[in-house]
Amino acid sequence: MAERIEQRLEDRVPELEQLERVGLFTRKEIKAVLKRASALEYKIQRRALRKEDFINYIQYEINLLELIKKRRARIGYSFKKEEIENSILHRVHSLFKRAIGKWKDDVQLWLSHVAFCKQWNAKHQLSKVFSSMLAIHPNKPALWIMAAKWEMETRLSSESARHLFLRALRFHPECAKLYQEYFRMELMNAEKQRKEKKEFERAKMDLGEFNYSEEILNGEMARIIYRDAAQKIKGVEFHLAVLSIAKLFDFTQDLQKEILESLQTKFADDPLTWDYMARRELELGSPQSTEHTTKQMKVSEMTQREERCSAVFEEAVRAVPTEDMWKYYITFCLERYNRKTNSDGLKQKRLERTLSVFSKAHESSLLPEALYKQWLQLLLESNLFEKAVEVAEAATKRFSLSVEMWQIRLQVLIQLKSDDVTQCFEEAIKHIKSKGTLPLWTLWVEWSEGTKSKEDTETLYQRSLSATTHAESVTMKEKYLDWTYRNGGYKKVRRVFNSLCENRPFSLDFFRKMIQIEKEQKSCKMLHLREYYERALREFGSTDSDLWLDYIKEELSHPQGKPENCGSIHWRAMKMLQGDLVEDFVSKYTLLQTGHL
Repeated sequence: MAERIEQRLEDRVPELEQLERVGLFTRKEIKAVLKRASALEYKIQRRALRKEDFINYIQYEINLLELIKKRRARIGYSFKKEEIENSILHRVHSLFKRAIGKWKDDVQLWLSHVAFCKQWNAKHQLSKVFSSMLAIHPNKPALWIMAAKWEMETRLSSESARHLFLRALRFHPECAKLYQEYFRMELMNAEKQRKEKKEFERAKMDLGEFNYSEEILNGEMARIIYRDAAQKIKGVEFHLAVLSIAKLFDFTQDLQKEILESLQTKFADDPLTWDYMARRELELGSPQSTEHTTKQMKVSEMTQREERCSAVFEEAVRAVPTEDMWKYYITFCLERYNRKTNSDGLKQKRLERTLSVFSKAHESSLLPEALYKQWLQLLLESNLFEKAVEVAEAATKRFSLSVEMWQIRLQVLIQLKSDDVTQCFEEAIKHIKSKGTLPLWTLWVEWSEGTKSKEDTETLYQRSLSATTHAESVTMKEKYLDWTYRNGGYKKVRRVFNSLCENRPFSLDFFRKMIQIEKEQKSCKMLHLREYYERALREFGSTDSDLWLDYIKEELSHPQGKPENCGSIHWRAMKMLQGDLVEDFVSKYTLLQTGHL
């Protein structure tokens, strides 16, 4: 091993001598490079190889290349690259090759090599890397696409890119993304050839020797790909994706027409098709704006286009009366309503249309639950309060077991300071029963705190404890304790705490809150703190090491504390704590004893 390392270091000597000779590095820096390279070499020659060692070595060499590049730019010296940079580049490629040979499944390692080749323009090497990578990872379409794009965009070889896509499709005959990118590549190739031919014709050159294919120029290759894909790939999304790609090229009108006709024939019942056809009206039939186009004319044109969209959506909800179809229609209306416009008239029309569509969807019992919230927000923003109350009530009738729907209805009533809030809370609790009612009880007590008497609020808190599930009552106990302290003071909170302690379960925060309240008192009593810690430890002593430590700290720092109790607390903690918590407790306790905690 030592001989091999010595040989590798000797192989570096010519490049290092050149670096010193041309003034890019000093003698001292050369020695530092050799020392570091020696350490890195030893790490990658061990029997138990580690990927991190190779990555660190590669990164060191790349940093060295970057430094040489910067220094060349600074002193303006550009010679001897063959002896210096090429030697380092060769070494980096060798390191990547060894690492990848050992960890073939690590895609990130392959991609790092690809990135390195691209950065240092190693085109010949990159072809080899792509070829080896795809042989090992033929099951990853993204890698095929990356390789084909590189062939097309960097090596300008449409033939190689096409060959890669065809090979990829043999492995992934139903991969929509591969077909899309192959389709795009053929259109890019057609566009490139069209531009070339135009340039030659402009220069009045003889095109005979170039042999441009009319089929390729007109995008026929892309059409073949689309037709082949359409037989294998189901779903409207693929057709829309290739259509959006085709629209980027100005010579694909016939192809666009074919895709559109196929879309309407095969997917006439798909809401996505209707959504596309409706939105298409925004782009169609708009005259080119000129400097003489007035603001009023622009508003009129936009109004007409949106009305055409709306007409298609109206037809859609009759043809495909589903929740999804209404959702697409409403989403469109909301998008248009939220667009900025200086025209009050257009803004008003958009609002009226949106509210009307919400109403129609609701009347058809096809408005999705999630959209009621947006409808109510819009009604409140528009000061249509009576309608908001009516809609909120209708929503809870339709989704009577939805906590969120009741929450939204209650928030509307609270915002409008309605007299029906209490009645609505009662109705909600009756429908939902106990499970999942925590958000409703939280909202109810918060509302009561701001509007009702202390007596009413306390009664509500007490009622919530028995009305919620055990798990949810934990949160209500914390809130009740906090509210009592804020509104009834220390003596009252002590009484409430003691009464709440009679019914499990509890949270750790419940006890910590009471400990904090005690510590805020001028006459903070250690007797009370011990009581709270002991209660907390009965519940959480086996799962929380910090609780024991805090108890010990309290005994050490409180004026009425007894440091002699600490040994007993420590002994109990060691017995009660589970698993790794014992070790955690011991290390923290040691720090506490040495004054570092």
